[in-house]
Amino acid sequence: MRWGAYIIGFVCCLGACAPSGKKDAGGSVASSEEIRYARGLTIRYADAYTEVEVRDPWDTTRTLQRYLLIDREKTPPTGLPKGTIVRVPVKDVVVYTSVHAAIIDQLGETDKIIGVCEPRYMDIPFVQEGIRSGKIADLGEATAPNVERMIDIGAELVIASPFQNSSYGPVEKIGIPIIEGADYMETLPLGRTEWIRFYGLLFGKEVLADSLFEATEKAYLSLRELTAQVGERPTVLAEKRYGSSWYVPAGESYMACLYADAGADYLFGYLPGAGSSPLAFETVLDKAIHADVWLIKYNRPTEMTYGDLRAEYAPYERFDAFRERNIYTCNTGVVPYYEEFPLHPDYLLRDLIWVFHPELLPGYEPRYFHKMR
Repeated sequence: MRWGAYIIGFVCCLGACAPSGKKDAGGSVASSEEIRYARGLTIRYADAYTEVEVRDPWDTTRTLQRYLLIDREKTPPTGLPKGTIVRVPVKDVVVYTSVHAAIIDQLGETDKIIGVCEPRYMDIPFVQEGIRSGKIADLGEATAPNVERMIDIGAELVIASPFQNSSYGPVEKIGIPIIEGADYMETLPLGRTEWIRFYGLLFGKEVLADSLFEATEKAYLSLRELTAQVGERPTVLAEKRYGSSWYVPAGESYMACLYADAGADYLFGYLPGAGSSPLAFETVLDKAIHADVWLIKYNRPTEMTYGDLRAEYAPYERFDAFRERNIYTCNTGVVPYYEEFPLHPDYLLRDLIWVFHPELLPGYEPRYFHKMR
């Protein structure tokens, strides 16, 4: 057993099993004390507004954004703290990512989306149909969206994912509030899911958001119990090289936590950070040449085979998982992986348990990952 992965699993267990605060009388709306897993999000309720604070995931000592959510039918009160005012429930929204489009779909608010960036990456039926019918505008690349078109369609809110040391360019100058969805930088899978409470507040769907979260939480914790006492924890390698680098999940990422919760020993659990770490092929080979299992995600119209992987980069053959035919793949162009698992990490956890400990889920048909042929 690698101690890095063991520690990650232990921390994940502590984070996932230690809710803080108490429910309000109705038991349906999250207060600041009730955020149990998300580390980058704080919600506070005042008489005339709700304050949502998003921490900088790259420097947790500072605030990335403070949002003041105010009923759109009421006059903003005086003496507000400093922050970005957002009139709620929101409408006429522009979405940059398929993840946030899928979350809005779960909240039943797809009619509020009037524009998206990079729709070619959004394998979501309502988005594709909206583009075809003209109900949803294609605003181009997320790095340089069509700002004039955004203004023309009457966008009043943008939901995007922040990146370190980057900006939103001209969009920042047109006065439209930008919701910085840093959920993807959460350490715990349920922490990422818990951000739906924030998105629920934006759309006036607090009760639905809370119920969706609690259903996922219950399913996830129940699955994790299956691996609590496993004796053998297979070692796992993730992803493959792109260009000159191999990006692996860092040790504090939600993926590292998922591997631990699924009963595996993640070989790169020692790497700092909550995102991905670029490594040289030789570094990965040296550390993971004897990995028991190799997980690969790809996007292509046909199923990837060992022959395809060999043709892509012959040195892959040097890994034990390649030689012993123990690679599992997920074709994100065929299954809604990115659209589903941020809100439903229990779906992915079930697949991973099946990969690492199939005896715990007899008869299970995997949702995302399949053994490479």
